[in-house]
Amino acid sequence: MVIPVYDVNPARRTPWVTYALLAANLVVFLRTPGMAGSLTGESSLAQLCHLQAFLDHYAAVPQELIHHRMPSVVPTGETGVGPQGAGCVVGPPSYDKSPELSALTAMFLHGGWLHLLGNMLFLWIFGNNIEDRMGHVRFLLFYLVCGYAAAYGFALLDAGSKAPLIGASGAIAGVLGAYLVLYPRARVWVLVPFLVFLPLRLPAWIVLGLWFVLQAVYSWGAGVSDAGTVAYTAHVAGFVAGMLIAWPLRPGTPAPPQPPGILFGRRARPGW
Repeated sequence: MVIPVYDVNPARRTPWVTYALLAANLVVFLRTPGMAGSLTGESSLAQLCHLQAFLDHYAAVPQELIHHRMPSVVPTGETGVGPQGAGCVVGPPSYDKSPELSALTAMFLHGGWLHLLGNMLFLWIFGNNIEDRMGHVRFLLFYLVCGYAAAYGFALLDAGSKAPLIGASGAIAGVLGAYLVLYPRARVWVLVPFLVFLPLRLPAWIVLGLWFVLQAVYSWGAGVSDAGTVAYTAHVAGFVAGMLIAWPLRPGTPAPPQPPGILFGRRARPGW
């Protein structure tokens, strides 16, 4: 509905952990088989098989998280020809997978450039203030806890699923939940697609509150045709976890600058 581009909420210290998370997600994405060139949308069967094997190894799978049940056969990354034609070869896993650890590694995997850039945009805008309020080490722990809460929250509601769960969305949703609790009145510059991209300056409680409501609606399968391919429930779980963890930090949190009113158009653009 809206695309955030900037928040009027300067941080007091350099957000080194936020920068490190941004870099780590980018590096892992570039090293994920077939992802660096995914912008063209062209993938060979060999690349797809390699990617499938990589995700089965490092992504979080709800059935594995809840039941600790590992599959007897997995994609090997090789291609072959069977009765139905060319496809990916499966066989006994050549590795020992820890479901608990996979919830961590899955936070740094993404399914494409749009998935990655969308997540990193939200982390870039809102992560620095939460790190500033919590401190570097506590922010890193907070980020990981929210990611785990998102993964296991999703898995609890779909314990039989064998589909890989990937992305930093759940952890970043926790950052958004914390931001809503700590800085609800902070002004956020957003772009609203209405014929053209209309710039607006809105309070964070509107921007993030709307985002959360949409995720909750989508998690019920309402209004979207691809509800089965996006882990909206993980977003909701991560957001709620972030709110609960940040709630005790509300007292003493410095108030952000408060530009008056809601601006739009040319007046709403930073520097105008």
